[in-house]
Amino acid sequence: MQSIVRAKRPRRLPVVLTSKQVRDLLNHLNGVHWLQASLLYGSGMRLMECIRLRIKDVDLARCQIIVRDGKGSKDRVTVLPDALREPLRRQIEEARAQHERDLAAGFGSVYLPFALARKYRGAAKEWIWQYVFPAQRRSRDPRDGAERRHHWDPSSLQRAVTDAVRRCNLPKHATCHSLRHSFAQTPSARRWHGGHRPIRQSSCHRT
Repeated sequence: MQSIVRAKRPRRLPVVLTSKQVRDLLNHLNGVHWLQASLLYGSGMRLMECIRLRIKDVDLARCQIIVRDGKGSKDRVTVLPDALREPLRRQIEEARAQHERDLAAGFGSVYLPFALARKYRGAAKEWIWQYVFPAQRRSRDPRDGAERRHHWDPSSLQRAVTDAVRRCNLPKHATCHSLRHSFAQTPSARRWHGGHRPIRQSSCHRT
């Protein structure tokens, strides 16, 4: 048994899009889907990192986004492109209006990770903990039965990107993850990760 060698999973090269292909794809998206996909490309976030983004982790003034509990359970800071600052601000305003309507209806709580709800009483209803991309409807949380507004359904963006790839006739099998890999090829990404401490960056970059 000791001589048995485990088969290694083959490594696949990621699908990377050119700048023109990214523009074509984004031009076939609208509304929240356009903003979410633009963030994947413009900030290099993974799909669920974008979907689970909370208000407190967006710094519009410094053009920064804090990604919590990313790969390897690590936090990191990434860029917010200047071109996305205003669309993201409008999305945050819409999320706040929705949150205020939920509070007025007797709801407004959000799921808090790592037992923070027990540690910080009332934090689940605080604005800073709400999702940037809240779900369109409240739902009952199977963990405790409470009715909450969860984050946006990630499969909605996945379907929209798949449809956009088909409609713009991209000659590649592109997905949401392809936008993140394409970010890594941009000059702004190389500058951001080229030896500088992200937490000290303060100016917006233009894409």
